[in-house]
Amino acid sequence: MSRYITIDCGTTNSRVRLVVDNRILGAIKIPVGARSGAERLKAEFTTAIEQLLCDRQLAEKDIERILASGMITSEYGLCPLEHIKTPAGLKELHETLFHTMLPEISSIPFTFIRGVKTDADSFEEMDIMRGEETEMMGLLNPDYGKCVYVLPGSHSKLVLTDNAGRIAAFSTMLTGEMIFALSQETILKDAVNLDTAQLNTDCLLKGYDYCEKEGVNKALFKTRILKNIFQCNEDETYSFFLGAVLCDEIRQIIASDAATVVLGGRAQIKTAMAKILQARDTKTVIALDETTADYSTALGAVRIYEA
Repeated sequence: MSRYITIDCGTTNSRVRLVVDNRILGAIKIPVGARSGAERLKAEFTTAIEQLLCDRQLAEKDIERILASGMITSEYGLCPLEHIKTPAGLKELHETLFHTMLPEISSIPFTFIRGVKTDADSFEEMDIMRGEETEMMGLLNPDYGKCVYVLPGSHSKLVLTDNAGRIAAFSTMLTGEMIFALSQETILKDAVNLDTAQLNTDCLLKGYDYCEKEGVNKALFKTRILKNIFQCNEDETYSFFLGAVLCDEIRQIIASDAATVVLGGRAQIKTAMAKILQARDTKTVIALDETTADYSTALGAVRIYEA
C-alpha cells in the first residue's frame, strides 16, 4: 500500500491531500501560499498534515513521503529550486527530484518537484511554470499523442506535448486575472456578472469574432454598449465579454500544429473554450471532467515520484 501527502502550493492558496493507492482520501485547502511567508507556511502545512492524518487515524510513520510542488520551490517558498528545461516528462522530472527533511513541519521525508522553463534565450520564447508540470503529469494520456493541453486559471497555460508525452513547449496568459480584474475593477462591472450569468453560445461567438477582427480593447467596451444601448441581459453581455477575453488564447491554440486539444480547469472557462473551438476550428476537443482536473496535481506528483 502506498501512502503520500501531497502539497500543491500556489501564490496565495495551497491544497494538501492524502493519497492512498492513487486515491484521494482527504483534502484540505488553506489560504496561504508562497507570498504568505515561510513561518506561516510551515505552521499551516503542519496543521493540515496533522488534520489529514487524524481524520484517517494514521501516524506520520504510516506515510512514505510528502510530495510538494508549485510555488513552494520558488524564491518565495520553503525550498527554492532551479527550473528544468523542456522537453520535460516523467523521466526528467523524476531524475531532478529534491529530497530533504523539514522537521519543523513533519518527520515525514519531503520530496520537491522542480518547475519547468522553456529551452530558450529570447524573452519572446522564454516561459516558466511551477506546479503545472505536476498537474500535466496527472492529466497526460499517452493515447492522445502530440496535443495541446489547456490549463485555465489565474495564469492559463497552453502546453504542447510531444509524441513521447513530454512538455515540449508552453505559453502563459493572464486570462483568469483579466476576467476578474476587468469584471470587478473597471466600468464593465455593471455589465459582467461572474457569479450567476450563464453562457449564451451566440453571444460568446460574437465576442470572439468581434475581438478577432477589431482587437480586445475595442471589443471589451462593446460589452457596455450591449448592456446600456441594446439592453442585452446579463447572460448575453457576460458571454460576449468572455468570448472577447478568450480570443487571444483560442487563436494560439488554433495556430498550433496539434490535432487534439485537452481542456482542464474550471467548468466556466473550459465550457466556453470548448464551444468556441468546436465552432471555429477542426481540432478534436476533449474536455476533462472536474474530478479528473481537480485531482491531477496530487496524482501527478505520485506518478513523478514513482516513475
